[in-house]
Amino acid sequence: MIPTVVWGTGNVGRAAIRAVAAHPALDLMAVLVSNPAKAGRDAGELSGLGRPLGVAATDDVDAVLRARPRAVVYAASGDVRPDGAIEDVARALRAGAVVVTPSLYGMYDPTGAPEEIRDVLAEAIEAGGGALFVSGVDPGWANDVLPLLVSGLGSEIDVLRCQEIFDYSTYDQEEAVRDLIGMGHPLDHQPLMLAEGIPTMIWGGQLRMMARALGAALDGIDETLERRPLEETVRTATMGEFRAGTQGAVRLEVRGMVAGEPRIVVEHITRIHPSCAPDWPTPPDGGAGAHRVIVEGRPRIEVTVEATDEGENRAAGGNATAAGRLVNAIDWLAEAGPGLYDALDVPLRPAAGRLGKR
Repeated sequence: MIPTVVWGTGNVGRAAIRAVAAHPALDLMAVLVSNPAKAGRDAGELSGLGRPLGVAATDDVDAVLRARPRAVVYAASGDVRPDGAIEDVARALRAGAVVVTPSLYGMYDPTGAPEEIRDVLAEAIEAGGGALFVSGVDPGWANDVLPLLVSGLGSEIDVLRCQEIFDYSTYDQEEAVRDLIGMGHPLDHQPLMLAEGIPTMIWGGQLRMMARALGAALDGIDETLERRPLEETVRTATMGEFRAGTQGAVRLEVRGMVAGEPRIVVEHITRIHPSCAPDWPTPPDGGAGAHRVIVEGRPRIEVTVEATDEGENRAAGGNATAAGRLVNAIDWLAEAGPGLYDALDVPLRPAAGRLGKR
């Protein structure tokens, strides 16, 4: 059994605890929290598992890392504290842990990562003997392994498109939805996530990875952005009111250019309410979220994946699949040895030993 720590109990951390508890090769050793009110509570309660796991959450990072965990699922946010997230991950790597995380956007593609980030993490790996795999919370598999798998079913590709279609009204992360993405703000407000260059910083690594796998040379990455206002005031169950005239939907593309044409595209279509931008793509059944891969070529191929968790919550379903991809990589990484790994290195494997185990 691989002693494993889950660091963070938010949307991804809850799912990660459940995934670690279900994995036959992993042993939940500790859960780290930043909120003192959560310290001492059982991990099963914090994760919504419905049963105790006998592991009390703690905010003592030093004590947990001194115990030399073999693996750490770093699920704390890096959105508004990127330097803090890098330092946390480096500490875990220096302790010799395999670290899996969605929080370091710049490390989706280690070969193209900013040197100032990659060097800090590579030095930590050299010092401690750990390993690092970063995969997105959007979720990463929808922008790397799934499109590449689907691309292998055809003979010619004109455009490879990855779509996330998401209704944020069910999402329980108000700071990200209102402040980072700008929902509920006037359209002349500049949210951080939509600032020029930020989408490329977040998803550019995935475009570079897919291009590398397809043997294509990108001659650039560009962005497109469209924002729509709410036509009427709406109220959400988790985040309250969003007023008419404020931002209600965003459609952005990050496009990998090949010979001057957009050939690999990551597209995000997000709403705070389904009534906003109804002419934009929606999930097949009109639900809250879906991830879609479209291969424009011969043949044309379209694959849509919908996931639910924590009841029928599709926001939680996306988080759960992102966490599952990371957690299920841990035993492979432990065998692979120290290093920086990406989605092309880490195989997507069957859930061995978990059939019928609920």
